[in-house]
Amino acid sequence: MARKLMIDLDPGIGDAVAAVLAMLDPEIDLLALTATAGCVTAKVATRNLHGILAQVDPPKWPRIGAAEMVPAARRPLLSKELEELNGPTGLGDLEIVAPELHHRHESSKLMIDIVRSNPYQVTLLTLGPLTNVAAACERQPDFLSQLGGLVCLGGSVSSPGDATPVAETNIYLDPEAARTVLGSPEVKTLVPLDATNAAVITFENFNRISVGQSRGALFLQQLLPFYFRAHHQFLGMEGIRLREVVALAHVARPSLFRIQPLEVDVEIRGELTRGMTVFDRRTPSTGKTNASVLVEVDAQGVVDYMTGLLR
Repeated sequence: MARKLMIDLDPGIGDAVAAVLAMLDPEIDLLALTATAGCVTAKVATRNLHGILAQVDPPKWPRIGAAEMVPAARRPLLSKELEELNGPTGLGDLEIVAPELHHRHESSKLMIDIVRSNPYQVTLLTLGPLTNVAAACERQPDFLSQLGGLVCLGGSVSSPGDATPVAETNIYLDPEAARTVLGSPEVKTLVPLDATNAAVITFENFNRISVGQSRGALFLQQLLPFYFRAHHQFLGMEGIRLREVVALAHVARPSLFRIQPLEVDVEIRGELTRGMTVFDRRTPSTGKTNASVLVEVDAQGVVDYMTGLLR
C-alpha cells in the first residue's frame, strides 16, 4: 500500500525537485503540498507551488495549502547566498505563470483536516521552516500525536550551520516554531546537515535523467541547470546538494539510513547562537530522547532513487 504523505515546503529549487519526485513515486500517495514562507516569501511560495503542479500535471493532484503571511517584524533577513542559489523567482530563472487560487486553504488548517480524515496514517515531511506545523499544534494540540510520522529537514548535530556559523536555515528562519515542534515529547525524525551534505548530484547524474520524457523529468531538465551554475559560481561546487531529496528518500527508502535516538532543543535567545539545534550527546545517555536523528546516509542510494524515478 502506498504511504500517505503531506509535504510542507518553501519552494525553492530543492523543494521543487523533492515535490516532483514525490508525485512520480508510485509508492507514495501524495495527499497535500502546503506552502510556507522560508527561502521565498509566503506569496512566492504559494505561487511557485501552484506553478510546479501545473508544469508536472500529475494524474492525481494533491491538495494545495496556501502560506500564511508572516509579519515583517518576525521575518528574518534571508542570506544573500540563499537568494542567489534559488534565483529571482525562487525557481531559478524560470518564469512561473500560475493563476491565483480562488479558494485559499491555509496550510495549517489543511494539515489538520487531512490528519483528522486519516488519523495515524499520514506522514508529514517538512522541507522548510516549521511555522505551519507549530500553527497546526496551536489550533489542535493533539495534532502531532495524530500523525503517522513526522520527518523534518533541519538542524545540525556537529556540522557548521548554513545560515549562521551554528544555525541551519530552516531552523534559523523560525526558531520559536522549531522549538515548539522539535521540543515536543512525540518522537520525530530529524534530517540534519550532517546527513544531507554527503549526497551530491553530479553532471553525470544529471545526464542520466536528461533522457526522461515524463512531464516531471522535462520540468527538472529546465530547472536544474540554473542550480548547477549557481552552486559553481557561489559555492565553488561541481555538483549540487539536494538536501530535500535526502529527506524524501528517508520517507520512501528508510533502509538507506542509520538513525540515532537523541534529545534535541532549539536555542531562541542567544545573540550568536539563535536557531542552533542543541543535542544531548553525553554518555551515558540520560535516556530522554525526543528525536530519531539521521547520522549516516547511503549517498549513492539516494542518487539512484532520484535518477530511477526520473528515467
